[in-house]
Amino acid sequence: MAILPLRKLPERPAESLVAAFLDQIAEALADGAVDRNDLCRKTLCQLLYPEYVNLWETAVHDEGIPVATRLALAGLDPRNVTLEPEYYAECDEAKFARVKPLLWLWYSFDRTPLGGQNVDLGVRLRRLLAPHIFKRCGKNFKAFQHVEFSFGYNVEVGDDVVIHRHVLLDDRGGIVLGNRVSVSDYANVYSHTHSIVDQKDVTDAVTRLDDDVRITYHATVLAGVHVGENAMVGASAVATKDVRPYHVYVGIPAKSVRVKPNAPPEVFHLTTIKHKQ
Repeated sequence: MAILPLRKLPERPAESLVAAFLDQIAEALADGAVDRNDLCRKTLCQLLYPEYVNLWETAVHDEGIPVATRLALAGLDPRNVTLEPEYYAECDEAKFARVKPLLWLWYSFDRTPLGGQNVDLGVRLRRLLAPHIFKRCGKNFKAFQHVEFSFGYNVEVGDDVVIHRHVLLDDRGGIVLGNRVSVSDYANVYSHTHSIVDQKDVTDAVTRLDDDVRITYHATVLAGVHVGENAMVGASAVATKDVRPYHVYVGIPAKSVRVKPNAPPEVFHLTTIKHKQ
């Protein structure tokens, strides 16, 4: 098989505008006194309704403006919307209040004309926001469009992690991603589960993906599962139990079908994962 590294593209003509836009947000986030709700609202207003940037509050209460427009303007402010995790009983209100504006900016940007499929700017903006949302975020984090979280503040991310399009990271019980983890398009990683008897009976459990793990297209990792180093969960598979290091798991429920050829000798005889303390 051919080794096909990603191409390096030339700098975009609008790079100076990109840098200025990101610097503006970075400076605001570095200022502990900045209201993140206002930062989110002003940024989205500049992107979507520039004519109202300096008139936002007046416009929201102006009965001469169509009510739908006023509602859309109000919705730029995270304080005027609700996100699903806010309804969860274990939501830490203080922690979520700090990350909610940044989650709303993250989600909303992906739905703007500027965001959409704009890979470079989108990756750089999310890389800027992630350390202010996650419990921990390593270097070179890369997320494509329409990645969503539960709380966000229960995610721990190592170095060089890549999260592809339309991924759900449900960090309700906590998610820990090691270095160089890759989660492919439309995959789901859960950290909570419901009783089959009573849906209100919820169990939270930390889900761990160790270094060099790959979760491939449309796969699902259930709450509390530990995916070992260099393991792979195949396309559309559902990992209901721990995945052994260097093993490839496929199917529903996912089972090992082979050991990767780069595995060290001891892995071929490993039946369980040694959990790190």
